[in-house]
Amino acid sequence: MKVFNTENDDRKLIESALSPNTNTEDDKIFGIVKGIIKEVKEGGDDTLLKLGQKFDSPLLTSLRVTEKEIEEAKSQTDPILLSALKQAKENIYNFHKNQIQTGWKTTIGGCTYGQVVTPLEKVGIYAPGGLASYPSTVLMTAVPALVAGVGQIVMCAPAQKDGKMNPAMIVAADLCGVKDIFKIGGAGAIAAMAFGTETVPKVDKIVGPGNAFVAEAKRQLFGVVGIDQVAGPSEILVIADESANPKYVAADLLSQAEHAKDSRCVCVTTSLSLSDEIIKEAKAQTETALRKDCIEESMSDGVLVVCKDLDECIYYANYFAPEHLEIQTKDPWEVVSKIKNAGTIMVGSWTPVPLCDFAAGPNHTLPTNGTARFSSALSVDDYIKKSGLLSFTQEGIEDIAPTALKIAETEGFDAHAETIRKRINNK
Repeated sequence: MKVFNTENDDRKLIESALSPNTNTEDDKIFGIVKGIIKEVKEGGDDTLLKLGQKFDSPLLTSLRVTEKEIEEAKSQTDPILLSALKQAKENIYNFHKNQIQTGWKTTIGGCTYGQVVTPLEKVGIYAPGGLASYPSTVLMTAVPALVAGVGQIVMCAPAQKDGKMNPAMIVAADLCGVKDIFKIGGAGAIAAMAFGTETVPKVDKIVGPGNAFVAEAKRQLFGVVGIDQVAGPSEILVIADESANPKYVAADLLSQAEHAKDSRCVCVTTSLSLSDEIIKEAKAQTETALRKDCIEESMSDGVLVVCKDLDECIYYANYFAPEHLEIQTKDPWEVVSKIKNAGTIMVGSWTPVPLCDFAAGPNHTLPTNGTARFSSALSVDDYIKKSGLLSFTQEGIEDIAPTALKIAETEGFDAHAETIRKRINNK
């Protein structure tokens, strides 16, 4: 990890280390994704099958997961895992049902105004399958759609090497009532759901995380289809004072480092001695980790900042705007009140990120790359539309007409003004 101490290191230097990484192959990825989108739009299912055979499995022979495959997946799933998925679904549902919004309407004088809340008709969810398969992502993206009342949920995820979808992914989708499940990955999956093909339905919005090619496809197709966000590498920032357990802090950093080699792991602490213990623990725990190589590369770019006080820790946490923020201090709830930018906040030393990632209830599809400054976790709000509602009586329009007329005339919109004049003059 790169270690900084605010007593000696300039603030701009530390901020630079915490800033989003812009050293990417964006131009190369842009071109590849643009080509794939064009191919899928023109070639449909045939192109998708060829892409799947090229990138995912040469044994892929069909795109749709059949009823037979769903039943096979159920029979292959460990009963303990099935129970865990059911419990996680219940927790996620109970959390997200508190986000339900209803329309409203009020009448004042001759004006009735309000808002109509409508669920989206068709939503596509993408669940990645690179280093591993993620049934938790299926739950995190599908359950809020269920809560919102989305009419149809379409799911895409890459096939395994055997040409089939991971059984746990299928079971998670089935638990959420998802009927349209496709063995399609990468940018091709995003294009398929955006445009529709012979078998893949065209959707109104696409949600869910993915690799750089998935993110770029969502970026390019925004406008053709709605998207939740353009996700970047996984992130964690831990705020720790002298009361924190270095074993826990190190373990929590490593839990995110194993996602990918470009994961971003940060700790800000008030204790120099704790920082030394965290580094020592991280090295020791990495030696026995299953994804040692991945963790080592990710942690080599990690950042540890020793701050003069807790307020300085909070400053750097808000500057970084992490996807996942853990607070391991004597009084973590006091710190919570000062946090402005974070995807999800884990409070106290007994609340590691994986509880949120897998089963506790809050969504794990979160803003990354500093976008927590202006965006939020995936929620029921991502699956609804809000329409303004307005109705005037003849008496009501007389009250507001002079205001609207003056603004219309000032902005040079005579036809706008005229349609109001015809009503108030009764012509």
